Amino acid sequence: MLNKFKKQMKNEKGLTLIELLAVIVILAIIAAIAVPAIGNVINNSKDKAILADASNILSGAKIALVDGACTDTSGAISCVVSSDAALPGLQDYVEGMKVGATYSATRTAAGVWTITYNKLDELKTKKYVGYKATAITDAKLTEALNK
Repeated sequence: MLNKFKKQMKNEKGLTLIELLAVIVILAIIAAIAVPAIGNVINNSKDKAILADASNILSGAKIALVDGACTDTSGAISCVVSSDAALPGLQDYVEGMKVGATYSATRTAAGVWTITYNKLDELKTKKYVGYKATAITDAKLTEALNK
């Protein structure tokens, strides 16, 4: 019985060291391709979220303007976050902003909106390099969202 078991053990085939190394190399190549791709997807989604926040600020400012919550100084309209809880401010028209976010919107007499948002300088993806600042016009915002 013992001899039969020894014979059976000798006939067992296992992975050789070369086969094992080949599998490890293949897995390493797959990981080298996948990790940067996943990182780009994550950065792109974070950038889109920042741009979506800026778009929400612009939409909120337009609604605040219609409601009369913005101030008009010599033809330029300014919508800001009010520190006085009794006074309406842009924060009443923009939902879900991140903690620590500072933002405002102004409209020139020519009708060009500029959104100031401190998170815009956190854009990471290379395709948004030209948009990385703390302020962006409504035309540039639309252009960035369509990239």
